[in-house]
Amino acid sequence: MSEANQVQGPSLYERIGGEAAVNAAVDVFYGKVLDDYRINRFFAKTDMPKQVEHLKAFMTVAFGGPNNYTGRSLRDGHARLVTMGLNDSHYDAVMEHLGATLHELNVPEDLISEAAALVESVRGEVLGK
Repeated sequence: MSEANQVQGPSLYERIGGEAAVNAAVDVFYGKVLDDYRINRFFAKTDMPKQVEHLKAFMTVAFGGPNNYTGRSLRDGHARLVTMGLNDSHYDAVMEHLGATLHELNVPEDLISEAAALVESVRGEVLGK
């Protein structure tokens, strides 16, 4: 454990339940996203098994876990979707599904708020702003 982690305490990744929790959350999350008519069109031409693995790796890093993410930057990874019309209303739908997923998995409210703040903090990069 690094000195910084010792001072700050366990990462969100550890507090949320580690790899098993992130994996479960991503699986449930994409089920919700793909069922949502507001945003599922953005995934019509997506290799979903690959996308699921990318999001698991990304969320692991974002939440303070091991860095095994090898994907593109958020801006580059979402650029095609922005040209398809991805906007704040779609991002809001994604945020809804994140919160609902974490509630469904009985994640404590303070950790849900922390996860949501992290995802909200990259809105501009995802939307190419």
